[in-house]
Amino acid sequence: MKNYLSIILLLAFQGIFSQEIRDAKFGKGMINYIAKDSSFSVNFAPRIQSRYESKWSFDGKNNETASTNFSIRRARLKFGGYVYSPKLKYKIELGLSNRDISGANVFNRNTPKQILDAVLMWNFYKKFELWAGQTKLPGNIERVVSSGNLQFIDRSLLNSKFNIDRDMGIQLRNKSKIGNQFIIKEKFAISQGEGRNITEGNLGGYQYTSRIEFFPFGEFNSKGNYIQGDLVREKSLKTMIGFTYDINKNAVKNRSNMGSYLFLNDKSLFKTDIITYFLDGVMKYNGFAFTGEYAFRTADSIVVKESDDKIVNFIAAGSAINFHGSYLFNSNFELALRYTDLDFKTITGLADLKQFTIGFSKYIVGHKLKFQSDLSLSSRDNQKDYVQFRTGFDLHF
Repeated sequence: MKNYLSIILLLAFQGIFSQEIRDAKFGKGMINYIAKDSSFSVNFAPRIQSRYESKWSFDGKNNETASTNFSIRRARLKFGGYVYSPKLKYKIELGLSNRDISGANVFNRNTPKQILDAVLMWNFYKKFELWAGQTKLPGNIERVVSSGNLQFIDRSLLNSKFNIDRDMGIQLRNKSKIGNQFIIKEKFAISQGEGRNITEGNLGGYQYTSRIEFFPFGEFNSKGNYIQGDLVREKSLKTMIGFTYDINKNAVKNRSNMGSYLFLNDKSLFKTDIITYFLDGVMKYNGFAFTGEYAFRTADSIVVKESDDKIVNFIAAGSAINFHGSYLFNSNFELALRYTDLDFKTITGLADLKQFTIGFSKYIVGHKLKFQSDLSLSSRDNQKDYVQFRTGFDLHF
């Protein structure tokens, strides 16, 4: 009976969608559906990223170690569209891979963290938009760029150690134009401050994020400031300069809304204000692309102490810089170089690190179907240096 019911439902949905699916094209979503009365739309776009990684560590004394790994780095289901009016949009993104859903803890009822984005976006007046739900905070530009639009196998170490990722709350966004082409974008967010998929909050205070972006020569083509590499070959110079200020009041994690919880011996949570700054910029012209980032984090109390002054943890305070440049050849083959430098405060005990990366990308259908490889050489203070090779493909309907 259940099998017959499944077949009937499948045929019913097939009949409905076969009448309404429009503009099906690879790279534009697997399904594009608009209701007959135009009261809502749905775009469905699954994607996967497969990866092979090999890593060799060495200390100059013939003490070498090696490791290899195959993985599905990302496997996601993306939905988007509008409801009621094109001015009321939504986005839903679900994670399926182990890395996407890991992180179960008592504050999310020990369940997988499957929801990446679940947000409504309301264009309520001119260029003003109100966002509500869970999505990326307006942090550093590298984090805001989708993982499906990267020119390396993955984001830099600056991003992994300093980014403010996703959270639940509200955001207000606006875009202004001065003169013929100068554009300013303002973004402000109030969020819970503990990251995504937290159900047992608010544990500390709220997190406040402000970002402003300047586009002196107008906007990039095809939203190119949020896509790495110059795949559209900008005909004239395009630049973006952005600044983010973020304060997490009474934060309970060691990297603002990221990292590990600051538990004390009595199972209570240590709380402190954590401030993070980002300064970044993007420049593109005729196949050349350059991105630069600076990150800085500090806290009211970098050292986490018990009531008897016993030190039990540290805030990951410090700074980082990241630069990467690239050129896209006529064959849609791209060569990219990246340099990242992490400089943590000495008191934290975290190792400073420098990393050089060279990346190779072959774009078959832009970022929607591509093959990539990168090779990194990393040097860490008082620890083994290491060489890392990664390769993989990205398929995004």
